[in-house]
Amino acid sequence: MSTVPLSEMPAWVRKAAPVRVKLERINSDVAKSLPPEGDHEVWLARLMAACGSSSPDFIHATLFQLQAAARLPNSGLSETALNAALAMIESEQPRGETECALVIQMASVHAASMAVLGRLGGGHGGDRHVLAAATAVSRLSRTFAILVETLRRLRTGGSQVIRIERVDVREGGQAVIGNIGSGGHDSHE
Repeated sequence: MSTVPLSEMPAWVRKAAPVRVKLERINSDVAKSLPPEGDHEVWLARLMAACGSSSPDFIHATLFQLQAAARLPNSGLSETALNAALAMIESEQPRGETECALVIQMASVHAASMAVLGRLGGGHGGDRHVLAAATAVSRLSRTFAILVETLRRLRTGGSQVIRIERVDVREGGQAVIGNIGSGGHDSHE
């Protein structure tokens, strides 16, 4: 079996591993977040870079918020769920606390959606339960899409472009207003 040198691998393979945490349980609902290994200061700096924040207090509050929101179904605290949320946050590369807050919500809504979908898949609890779960998933999915759009608008300035064109149709002439596509299909707005 031959190995491929790291320099020849695609960029997404060479990407550094996401920042992670190790949980030291305080009680069944709360844990202290610690570096999985290595220097605490280097780990905190990586978390701050991943969240786009220069505030250690923001980072510590974020970790407690993620503990509360990122739980696996039928379980308490989960390093796996917390680290998955951190990977999502880091991949979005938030630029500041506001963007990070939106991305935290995105990660939390995603985790909640997946938890509800997991319960929906078994069809447990009859028609009423399935309907309630399906409604919850639909609302969570819409919320996720709204958060993604809000983040996009925050990053791009949220400006809209309005194009105004003057159409001059003289007597006996005809005009079509809209998008006209080729291939036999007319597209009207």
